[in-house]
Amino acid sequence: AKLNKETHQKILQPRMLSGHFQGRVLSMLSKIIRPKHILEIGTYTGYAALCLAEGLAENGTLDTIDIEEELVDFQRKYFDASPWKDQIFQHLGDAVDIIPTLNKKFDLVFIDADKENYVNYFHLIVPMMNKGGIILSDNVLWSGKVLEEVKPNDKSTPVLLEYNQLLNTDPRVETVLLPIRDGLTVSRVL
Repeated sequence: AKLNKETHQKILQPRMLSGHFQGRVLSMLSKIIRPKHILEIGTYTGYAALCLAEGLAENGTLDTIDIEEELVDFQRKYFDASPWKDQIFQHLGDAVDIIPTLNKKFDLVFIDADKENYVNYFHLIVPMMNKGGIILSDNVLWSGKVLEEVKPNDKSTPVLLEYNQLLNTDPRVETVLLPIRDGLTVSRVL
């Protein structure tokens, strides 16, 4: 609650925060999975990371990547105050460059970053997933824009349309869409 409040008071675009209901969904899914290794692409203020960490296996790790340098100290403050302070590893930079350097097999991945790279992230992470691992993708309904005619200057919606199609047709995953908040897909790696 404190992180949510401070995000709304001090951070630009607080709407990007996952929000309480989605946070509880992320926590519940993580607790069901009991992941040894979690990857989060797009940290923002760290709220979703902390929700996901609630389900970490003993001695598990959570790697979280974000490109926004000015949020690192804000995130770290809340990570350090959590029971998972020694299990959460922050990475600053472009996720497309960082993901290949992570030497882990992931059980749970949460994609909630720049929409233009969702397809790229997917192709990078699928080979790094354990069989049966779960990929959660946020904002796949994109405020309903995926159902409307794409506007000429809109770079995100066409990629999300391609991404949603990929999740529906890629034989390496099976996917369901949860119509909560801005759309959350749950993809299981086969």
